[in-house]
Amino acid sequence: MQAFLKGTSISTKSLLTKDRGVAATAGSSGENKKAKPVPWVEKYRPKCVDEVAFQEEVVAVLKKSLEGADLPNLLFYGPPGTGKTSTILAAARELFGPELFRLRVLELNASDERGIQVVREKVKNFAQLTVSGSRSDGKPCPPFKIVILDEADSMTSAAQAALRRTMEKESKTTRFCLICNYVSRIIEPLTSRCSKFRFKPLSDKIQQQRLLDIAEKENVKISDEGIAYLVKVSEGDLRKAITFLQSATRLTGGKEITERVITDIAGVIPAEKIDGVFAACQSGSFDKLEAVVKDLIDEGHAATQFVSQLHDVVVENNLSDKQKSIITEKLAEVDKCLADGADEHLQLISLCATLMQQLSQNC
Repeated sequence: MQAFLKGTSISTKSLLTKDRGVAATAGSSGENKKAKPVPWVEKYRPKCVDEVAFQEEVVAVLKKSLEGADLPNLLFYGPPGTGKTSTILAAARELFGPELFRLRVLELNASDERGIQVVREKVKNFAQLTVSGSRSDGKPCPPFKIVILDEADSMTSAAQAALRRTMEKESKTTRFCLICNYVSRIIEPLTSRCSKFRFKPLSDKIQQQRLLDIAEKENVKISDEGIAYLVKVSEGDLRKAITFLQSATRLTGGKEITERVITDIAGVIPAEKIDGVFAACQSGSFDKLEAVVKDLIDEGHAATQFVSQLHDVVVENNLSDKQKSIITEKLAEVDKCLADGADEHLQLISLCATLMQQLSQNC
């Protein structure tokens, strides 16, 4: 009897633990169903070619290929944040559908190893695979794969040279899409094998429209001046603009985003600080100049940012052409020195001393 009772107690215990386990897994699966927070850049990335903004020529060519025409090897180049990677990924999704996309597209970024060995092995092996022209949903599917080499300008010349033969040899089964910022860094044999498309920096109007759409969907309050300044700060880079918008939203916590908030987020030096440097240079006092520069660095402003903004101010200023040329030449020298790792304080003092020398001639 005792043995029987013991047996029942064990079985009930095991049943209880099983039930708890089932409940736990059910609870965890329910929790997993919650939408994960995604950066807005990824959330609002174009899902189809029609959603790509401002790049009419590229969209027109890709639309033709989506209608059934063949796709050439592509070379996309232009400034960052203009939609190069988004465009080819959107086109590939439309071509292959969600199921075949992972099997038919090989994407290699600058973060991946892309030396000559990888081109010879990974890319070559992938390119040699033959594929059928059918999709599970019945839509026509092209009988080729796509290899996307993002930031191809950072590949070595040897790796690029190894790629050209594979491009030619596997043209029946594979299309290549090279993406870069500087087309001059791609070797000539590769550029001659591709259809080149330049991605233009996005116009202010298009950027404003996109940012207002995102702000509306995310219930973000932003002033008209804030949107205009956000576009100005991002310099045609929509990705940067969307990232700044998300950061500003988190910082304000539901309040209206103003020009001041964007200045803080973007690391831009306020206009009054630049005016303060000009005033110190015009005063002719080296002590005042040193104090202003020290204050600028102590507040954590980047010297490269100061050089960039000062250039715009100098160009718009009513100085003579000779004075502008001397100052801009000094700006170029300082920029090179900063890129090589020179001391920021000394470089800014040197730059401002040249600026003082030129401004004092106007007094």
